[in-house]
Amino acid sequence: MDYLTIALTKGRLAYKTLDLLEKVGITCEEMRDKSSRKLIFTNEEIGVRFFLAKANDVPTYVEYGAADIGICGKDTILEEGRKLYEVMDLGFGKCRMCVCGPESARELLKHHELIRVATKYPGIAKDYFYNKKHQTVEIIKLNGSIELAPLVGLAEVIVDIVETGSTLRENGLDVLEEICTLSARVIINQVSMKRENQRITKLIKDLKTVLLEEK
Repeated sequence: MDYLTIALTKGRLAYKTLDLLEKVGITCEEMRDKSSRKLIFTNEEIGVRFFLAKANDVPTYVEYGAADIGICGKDTILEEGRKLYEVMDLGFGKCRMCVCGPESARELLKHHELIRVATKYPGIAKDYFYNKKHQTVEIIKLNGSIELAPLVGLAEVIVDIVETGSTLRENGLDVLEEICTLSARVIINQVSMKRENQRITKLIKDLKTVLLEEK
């Protein structure tokens, strides 16, 4: 049997995706066992395989055909810039990609001054400042708490995901500019879209129907 392989983003997103897939008849009970050490989960009855991956790796698995379908955040898709089809917005995991910093940095952004920008998302930051704002900046890649950067003088502003904004407020920072809105998306391998067109198209249609019913 030819399996349809689906890569899910580890963590909260995976469980939300599983809940949604169950509503269209795609189930995998094994994946809900948090003590399991398995890497690949298979539902033989419906010919679907699942595996969990780190968010940043999901588009890579999809581009190279190791997964036919992937579900990950829009931020990951933008940052990774892989060759794939983004076919659907699932509408959950909503948040925003923003430029944040102390209120005093607002003027620096307005006047296109040369500033330092700390971020986990150098690709998104570069595209925003260079291609949309036409502002020359120095981008510093960080992996940990980005909010720390303006507080210790490493950078004037940060580019980061904002959900509620409470961490920003607690540290005296504000959203200064919004780059884009983010949510969970369905991505498809370009070859799989042709080879498994019938199954993939049906899955997308079924997901859209369920999401419409929930509205």
